[in-house]
Amino acid sequence: MKELWTTMASLMGVLAFFQTLIHTVVPPELRFAVLKLFQRLFNCFSAYCYYEITEIDGVNTNELYNAVQLYLSSAASSSAFTSSNRLSLTRGLNSSVITYGLANNDRLSDVFRGVPVVWEHIVTPRQSQTFSWRPMPEEKRGFTLRINKKNNALLKDYLEFITEKAGEIRRKNQDRLLYTNSRGGSLDSRGHPWESVPFKHPSTFDTLAMDPMMKVQIMCDLSDFANGEEFYKRTGRAWKRGYLLYGPPGTGKSSMIAAMANHLGYDIYDLELTEVNTNSELRKLLMKTSSKSIIVIEDIDCSINLTNRKKSNGGSADSVSGKRSGPSGSPGPAGTGPGDLDGSGNNNSITLSGLLNFTDGLWSCCGSERIFVFTTNHIEKLDPALLRSGRMDMHVFMSYCSFPSLKILLKNYLGIDLVDIEKDVLDELAAVIDAAEMTPADVSEVLIKNRRDNDRAVKELLEALKTRAEKKRVDMRRRVEVEEAEEEEKRALDSPKDGSGAVKCGDDVEGDYKKGDEDNGVD
Repeated sequence: MKELWTTMASLMGVLAFFQTLIHTVVPPELRFAVLKLFQRLFNCFSAYCYYEITEIDGVNTNELYNAVQLYLSSAASSSAFTSSNRLSLTRGLNSSVITYGLANNDRLSDVFRGVPVVWEHIVTPRQSQTFSWRPMPEEKRGFTLRINKKNNALLKDYLEFITEKAGEIRRKNQDRLLYTNSRGGSLDSRGHPWESVPFKHPSTFDTLAMDPMMKVQIMCDLSDFANGEEFYKRTGRAWKRGYLLYGPPGTGKSSMIAAMANHLGYDIYDLELTEVNTNSELRKLLMKTSSKSIIVIEDIDCSINLTNRKKSNGGSADSVSGKRSGPSGSPGPAGTGPGDLDGSGNNNSITLSGLLNFTDGLWSCCGSERIFVFTTNHIEKLDPALLRSGRMDMHVFMSYCSFPSLKILLKNYLGIDLVDIEKDVLDELAAVIDAAEMTPADVSEVLIKNRRDNDRAVKELLEALKTRAEKKRVDMRRRVEVEEAEEEEKRALDSPKDGSGAVKCGDDVEGDYKKGDEDNGVD
């Protein structure tokens, strides 16, 4: 045994001597050429091609590396495909999902269209780097793809498949984000004008209290939009869509937006127009939004002065662009001059033209798969140019709580169906719900307060609906009486009267005229 170890040590010494001799005698260029020759000979007799995908491409991050890493993480969760039982576990930023990944220098097999491929995750220490404006990671990471030479034609399709699959996994695993524009157009540490927080609103179309037929129509329209890339290309239209949600306060407009985002898996950009100073700044905000997103402007009739030009005084465009004037064309009160659209003294000079270009102009096609959603409580205050198709393609009226909506609320808050309610009570609810004109928010509040006792909750709700309906009837009766009194008073003021204040009929008035003529000697 001792002689064996002595012989191995001697051989190692001889190999080290020859290695030193080769490095000393043979130039580096010649050694490199010989190595390349051996590699080419090996490739000629090998049945496989090898492709390397590095983490860093020059000074930029290789997006293909990130896509491959995310795609392989879904396959690595199945031990049947891995060559070892060693996997890495990660959880991304703003994500509640734990994902699997390949450990360092591990392998994974995959199959695409019946063709087997092998991925290997290569991690090596990076050589000490000289001074650089952008320091590199300490480790050099990359993936090596091995595929049979005869299947090389599938490489492009395979990589495109991986990119699309990675995008789907990213949207599925990552929580929705809610963005808002920074105050005064300021930028964050990364130079972005948007600030974000995780969006965890639980609203879905299943929990949304609205007409079921309208709900199905909206869901189908959203699905057609999300799957309509080829349709929009074929028709030459920008891949975007506009929705206008209008109706009384408390009818679920904000919940509808959250349900749309959760249904499509889109992020939400909540645009606060009062913090945007110019049309140019508005365009820059649009350019910084991502695809697959919903851009929201809530209460647009209250944000800036975009009233209907046909109903504005004088019909001039100045009232739209913020240039308010007095009755005779003189400047208005202080604080309502040019550039001050809300009368609060903010230097805001957004015009209607700028907002129209934002939603339907050339700048609106910067990016793709975007949805614009405007909400308002008073649709009659908005300019018709903002409401036409192409800008607001679908108008959705969020109405008061109807009987179908009430059934959804009872199921959501009390967990009961109509069969659990007495028929007499159910008939009373159906008879009074439309006349009461209660919003889903008001109905929900009654159910929340009494959710521990279903019978009491239904009883309280019925009493609230009856009270509201009776109040509506009384208010309507008073309004009619006031209108009738005003009309009668107007007719009385327009009719001729005698000295005693009594109104005379036509024959009496004609007799008085004849009598006056006789007294004056007129024949």
